[in-house]
Amino acid sequence: MNDHDSTQHLEFPDNILFSQLVGPGDANIAQIENRFGVSIAVRGNHISINGSDSDVDYARNTLQYLYAQLTKGKEVDALSLEDAIRIVSSSVSFHQNEANIPNGKISIATKRKIIFPRSVNQGEYLSAMQNKDMIFGIGPAGTGKTYLAVAVGVSMLIAGKIDKIILTRPAVEAGEKLGFLPGDMREKIDPYLRPLYDAMHDMLPADQVERRLTNGEIEVAPLAFMRGRTLSNAFVILDEAQNTTPVQMKMFLTRLGHNARMVITGDLSQIDLPIGIESGLKQAVRILKNIPDISFIVFDEHDVVRHPIVSKIVVAYDKEMKTQ
Repeated sequence: MNDHDSTQHLEFPDNILFSQLVGPGDANIAQIENRFGVSIAVRGNHISINGSDSDVDYARNTLQYLYAQLTKGKEVDALSLEDAIRIVSSSVSFHQNEANIPNGKISIATKRKIIFPRSVNQGEYLSAMQNKDMIFGIGPAGTGKTYLAVAVGVSMLIAGKIDKIILTRPAVEAGEKLGFLPGDMREKIDPYLRPLYDAMHDMLPADQVERRLTNGEIEVAPLAFMRGRTLSNAFVILDEAQNTTPVQMKMFLTRLGHNARMVITGDLSQIDLPIGIESGLKQAVRILKNIPDISFIVFDEHDVVRHPIVSKIVVAYDKEMKTQ
């Protein structure tokens, strides 16, 4: 059944906040019109939205959400506007999920910034990492899976809740192939772990990152280095988990020790394992999905927080993979 055209009217009481809502030259209004295909008229503090029923609802929710942010002292800029559009259009249960929307109820404090979730699924992900000991974050690149996990780990380390952060990735090349490269092991594996370092430097001053790496409070190592260990009093992140084998994944998951938290992130659409070898992440999801103590958060293109075109690229590739 097709939507009918309708018009909805909104009125906002605060003149100053309203001017920030519409933006310079009504730029924010123009962006909302463009994204939802509606027509918006601004007269004084009154807004009329015309278009199909569902599109009008999306535009109205976006404006109301942004205005609520302004009343809490937050700014509306191009980034927050994109976040608002993503949030209201990514879930049919928008109102049911308001507790997990970036409205100030959930945030992570690090040395360099306070980090808020930028989508409903990001809010659920942060909540899970604060309440569960094992969390799987699964979805495409750009959804903040690793970045948010590092943020939670840093906040727990700063608060003294854990003794160390362990960041790891499967890197087969860290064995024989990298043995031919010059430098020590850290120099050899750094290129494969650089995204983890980048996220860490975004949370902590560079001198603190180096100091904590030196004294062992932060450990960045390939997955093979986890074998035989019990990881206690630590926040452990396994990144690019889609490239683990089933044996590697079982080995890693069974390292969980006392007062430890594990976050496993990966993208099942980007498995680089040889043909015929099942992804350890894919198998783990199948085997462990019914264990209530383990949280699974699945991201999609609506959670991509990079340039808006990235989410369109994700959708296009997903369609191509499905046709194959």
